[in-house]
Amino acid sequence: MNKRLLFFLLMSMTTLLFAQSDDASYTVVVEGFDWGPGVSKVILPAGTTDSDLNWQDYAVFVRRSSTCVAIPAGQISGQREVLHGYVSDRQGTVDPAGQYITLVLAVAPNDPLGSPIQYSVKEECPGNNWIDYGLVIVEQSTGRVWHTETDRIIPLIDRFDLSSMFTHEDVQLTYASYTPSNSNDQSPLIIWLHGGGEGGTDPSIPLVANRAANYASDDIQAYFGGAYVLAPQTPTRWMDDGKGGTTRGQVDDMYHAALFALIQQFVADHPDLDRDRIYVGGCSNGGYMTLKLLVEHPDYFAAAFPSALAYFSEYLTDAQVERIKDIPMWFVHAKDDPVTVPDKTVVPVYRRLQAAGAGNVHFSYYDHVVDITGLFGGEGYHYSGHWSWIYCHANVCRRDMDGSLVLVDGRPVTIMEWLAAQSR
Repeated sequence: MNKRLLFFLLMSMTTLLFAQSDDASYTVVVEGFDWGPGVSKVILPAGTTDSDLNWQDYAVFVRRSSTCVAIPAGQISGQREVLHGYVSDRQGTVDPAGQYITLVLAVAPNDPLGSPIQYSVKEECPGNNWIDYGLVIVEQSTGRVWHTETDRIIPLIDRFDLSSMFTHEDVQLTYASYTPSNSNDQSPLIIWLHGGGEGGTDPSIPLVANRAANYASDDIQAYFGGAYVLAPQTPTRWMDDGKGGTTRGQVDDMYHAALFALIQQFVADHPDLDRDRIYVGGCSNGGYMTLKLLVEHPDYFAAAFPSALAYFSEYLTDAQVERIKDIPMWFVHAKDDPVTVPDKTVVPVYRRLQAAGAGNVHFSYYDHVVDITGLFGGEGYHYSGHWSWIYCHANVCRRDMDGSLVLVDGRPVTIMEWLAAQSR
């Protein structure tokens, strides 16, 4: 632990002894970014007016810990950069008459101190996990300290119901769901299937470990006039063959029957849902399962949008290609994907669908996965080539494999605009 952090932690203990009347609680705001979640704001009960606020006077320190996940050295503790501050209400909304201060914190894909989750390779807690994320906030001029998190705001995830569970035979799946505020008999369903690192029993992880919760955002919902979103979660991974191994299509997985039963039950439970506009997509493991569901149930889904496809073309038979060729699909992948190598997966699958006469199949094929915000280096900043789902979640896919714009009724569209136009 660095000396400055140690100093302020000791100071906080001393301050508490003499200032028990001060409210030492705080609220954190966790936002979803292209690379995953980040603690982007901290809200303090302070009772400071606009004229009195000096946000540069606040120092924010973090300690990341876990009883299961091993956190790498250099990513455990340190100081967060404060970018700005303002007087707000308790939800962090600007309010000059509010009794709270909201501090805006810097986040970046290469700054792990901003993240409240950690990836783990341990068998007992594999994949992405929430960790203990403790802050100490110091008003340096007065010595006042806040050190206890009492609330957490996760804007898009807070729109989802995270409490659902479904059992089919001996398989149990957790899932998150979003219900549009203006649901009617024209409301479609968007199904998102997570990647291999988001399995488990906490359905918030598939929504926040990457930006999948964005399908409930106002911008994307507007294309559909309001859509249900269903995000199922497997206890392990979608490509689990049930025997301790991983299938890439060569043998059956253990989850697709239970998953389809869950989808059917969700549809049955929502009679206002448009049965002709059920869309399925997913990344990596979820891309595999997307294609698997199409093969098993070619007449059920209106369209599909797999990214970082993990289904090997060699295990997709010609008869199966023929079965799914008429389903609208939009693939998203990067050429330098080291995990789901495109020449073994998406490229030959796409070519075979084309050769079979598929008329509405598209493929956005990127050289690299880069910073699309332009804030962290733009084209010069490369994420893992496996993370092509970034383009899908952000709804920036517009071009086909040959570089041409994808059109609907002669008009260029994004992947979500295209998806909203598809009907069975």
